[in-house]
Amino acid sequence: MGIADKAKNAAQDALGKAKEVVGDAKGDDALKAEGKADQGEAKTKNKVEDVKDVFKG
Repeated sequence: MGIADKAKNAAQDALGKAKEVVGDAKGDDALKAEGKADQGEAKTKNKVEDVKDVFKG
């Protein structure tokens, strides 16, 4: 996985965590759910990149 991909995924995960915290603090369930979704998407992207790395050798 390229450094740029790692950075993008880390940024998306951090943004998701921030959204989740803000949503929780404000009682905004939609924002909280969006944050969790962003985190899940970032983790999935990381797993896909890990699999690609295995096959690259």
